[in-house]
Amino acid sequence: MTEPKFQQLASIPVLMDEYRNAVKDVLPVVGTKRSATADPSTAFEVRDVAIDVSHLAAYNAATGLRLGNELPITYPYTLSFPLVMKVMSAKDFPFSAMGAIHLVNTIEQRRPLTVDDALTFRVHAENLREHNKGLLIDFITEISVDGDVAWRQVSTFLSKGAKLSSRSPLSGGEKTDGRVLPAAEMPADPTPTTTLRATPGSIKEYAQASGDKNPIHVSGVGAKAFGFPTVIAHGMWTAAAVLSAVEGQIPRAARYTVQFNKPVTLPGSVAVFTERQGKGWTLQARKASALETLHANATIEAL
Repeated sequence: MTEPKFQQLASIPVLMDEYRNAVKDVLPVVGTKRSATADPSTAFEVRDVAIDVSHLAAYNAATGLRLGNELPITYPYTLSFPLVMKVMSAKDFPFSAMGAIHLVNTIEQRRPLTVDDALTFRVHAENLREHNKGLLIDFITEISVDGDVAWRQVSTFLSKGAKLSSRSPLSGGEKTDGRVLPAAEMPADPTPTTTLRATPGSIKEYAQASGDKNPIHVSGVGAKAFGFPTVIAHGMWTAAAVLSAVEGQIPRAARYTVQFNKPVTLPGSVAVFTERQGKGWTLQARKASALETLHANATIEAL
C-alpha cells in the first residue's frame, strides 16, 4: 500500500470549488490523464477546526435531527467531504471524480464529538481494487481531539467502467461487489417505524447546509445528464435522516454502517424500518409506495 503524504491546509476547502476542479479535470487538453496503478499518496490534514453552531443547526434542521451539544454521528462527514473531493482531484488519484458512486459508508465513533471540541481532520484514500463493474477505493477520514482519534470513517466509492492499468501490481485479484452487509430482507411487518418526505425543497435545504450542490441533487437537467430520471436525494441525507427514528437510542461509542442501493428520486416518501439488535439497530430505507425498492440498509453496533 502506498503511504499517504499528508499536506497541511489552513482550512477546509470550499466544496463547490472542488467540484469545479473535478469538472475541469475531464475537459480535453486541460484535464488530467489518469492511470489506475496504485493507491494515491496525496492526503490532507486540517488542524483546529471549530464547529460553527449555525451551520450545525442548519444541518440538523435539514435532516430532522435534534440540535444539542453533541454532534450527530453523520455530521462530520459533511465537514470532511471537501477534503475527500480534493484528494479525488489530485493528479495521482486513479480515476475521475465525475460519476463516482458512493457505495458504502462506515463510521466508527469512539465517543461523541461536541460543539466545544477543536477537531483535526486527516483524509487519504487506499485499497484500490477491482469491482465487478469497475474500480473501488476507500477514503479514510480520521478526526482527532487532543491527539486522540475520536471519529473514523471509511467511505467506499465506485467508478463504473474504470480499469486497472496493465502495469498495476493489483491486477488479477478477485473482483468484488463491494457490499459489506448481508442482503436486506423485506420487513415482516409492512408498517414502517416512521416515514420521511424528500422534496426538491427539502433536499435543496440539505444541499445548502452541507454545501453539496452537485447538479444531480439540485437540477433536473443535471440529474438527467448523469442518467437519473429526475433530481435525487443525497445518499448521506438518507443516512442521516433515518437516524431520527432511533435518536437518543444510539450507543455513545458506535459503528454506523450504511449500504446504498437505489437513490431516492424527488419528490418521494421514504419508509424507515428499524429493529433492535442487542445494544444496536438494523435499519432499512425503502420507497414508501413500493416497499420492494430498497434505498439503503444499515446497522448500528455498540463499540
